[in-house]
Amino acid sequence: MTDAVAGKGTLKVAALQLNSQTDVGRNLERCRQLVEGAAQAGAKLVVLPENFAYLGPERGRVALAERFGDHSAPIQRALGRMARQNSVFLVGGGFPEVGGDPDRPFNCCALFSPEGELLVRYRKLHLFDVDLPDGTTLRESASTTAGAELVVHPVAGFNLGLSICYDLRFPELYRGLVDLGADALLVPAAFTLQTGRDHWHVLTRARAIESQSWVIAANQWGRHGPGRASYGHSLIADPWGTVVAECSDKVGFALAEIDRGQVEGVRRALPCLSHRRLRTCGPA
Repeated sequence: MTDAVAGKGTLKVAALQLNSQTDVGRNLERCRQLVEGAAQAGAKLVVLPENFAYLGPERGRVALAERFGDHSAPIQRALGRMARQNSVFLVGGGFPEVGGDPDRPFNCCALFSPEGELLVRYRKLHLFDVDLPDGTTLRESASTTAGAELVVHPVAGFNLGLSICYDLRFPELYRGLVDLGADALLVPAAFTLQTGRDHWHVLTRARAIESQSWVIAANQWGRHGPGRASYGHSLIADPWGTVVAECSDKVGFALAEIDRGQVEGVRRALPCLSHRRLRTCGPA
């Protein structure tokens, strides 16, 4: 867990929308271009989606696993350079991190400073094991080790709560992040087309409303090869649950200025977080 200290002010943020494939070099170059574009538009915090560097067969992903903090590793080196060259806080939304099981790396979300330094990482807690109505079967747990800790980190007057994709379906995770001081929730994702059509907007807005926090949700979009497509619609929602910026069906980014005063105003006017009667649920 990371301690967080609340602050004041506003921050311009961007949620990037990518169409990542299996070519790591090409994916990272597209990230570089979009990070640069977002920075030129004024963003100081840029969030990349899950699987930004590689989206393809799991055996390829496992082979790309890096040791956290290895500045010579290709993905982390590229992210540090993007952050430094554009003077932004940069969130690498989800890439494989070496763990105890070489066949099952962590799915790691890492935050870089404007100087290109690694600040903190979050390992995805909830793994996507599903059989969807369209015939899509995904077993993330077969090639990924689940994380075990919540992470909140202060950035420019905001306390960022980190999560990844499937975590979005577990409101207790976000309750925990708010209890640790979070007022802006990051949701890098590769939300599938099938589930995204019905659930993406509902879930992102619900997390904003119940947490009375900003939500910055960066999603993959389009087809990624046989049997895999993502919904897109990367968005930024305010603490009332209003979507203030959203990507259309293409690669790009959603851009908005988030305001800590708006968090405080909503929480003061409708203090439901302080009205909670149930804090934890024991085993059945």
